[in-house]
Amino acid sequence: MITQLFEKSFDAALDDLTEILHGCVHTGASIGFVLPFSQDDARTYWEATVRPGLVRKSLDLFVAYDSGGIVGTVQLIPAGMPNQTHRADVAKLLVNPNARRRGVGRSLMTALIKRASELKRTLLVLDTRSSDPSRMLYQTMGFEIAGEVPDYCRNPFDDRLEPTTFMYKRLD
Repeated sequence: MITQLFEKSFDAALDDLTEILHGCVHTGASIGFVLPFSQDDARTYWEATVRPGLVRKSLDLFVAYDSGGIVGTVQLIPAGMPNQTHRADVAKLLVNPNARRRGVGRSLMTALIKRASELKRTLLVLDTRSSDPSRMLYQTMGFEIAGEVPDYCRNPFDDRLEPTTFMYKRLD
């Protein structure tokens, strides 16, 4: 089940969100963090970055549940500048490593795209490490490659720079 998470239910989800982020970084997801990365680091991200966004209503947070709790999450961040009110960013698509290959990421992205349409956003943009498996998911969902920037991000496991692919999707 996919649902939008709001500020009032954030605290109840915090432990699951922390576990997912921690697990994703430790399995090589390129989502802005590198090792060493502790549970406290993961919790701090949610509390210092996402909670304020929920309070300000500057982002939408979606979560996927199964019988054991939250297994995935993604964020929609509508651009706030006056000349970009048609656009939104896709951020931090995370699926618990134990729940992958079950359609969780696709379901989260479908909910995010629906919400972007409701907000009258006609362009979604994202970036992903070029070698990350999520790139294929995005392409199968209609995202197009805008370009690739070499040496854009650091590999989460070692001190090696890798290219990042920037993608976009037009919404009707």
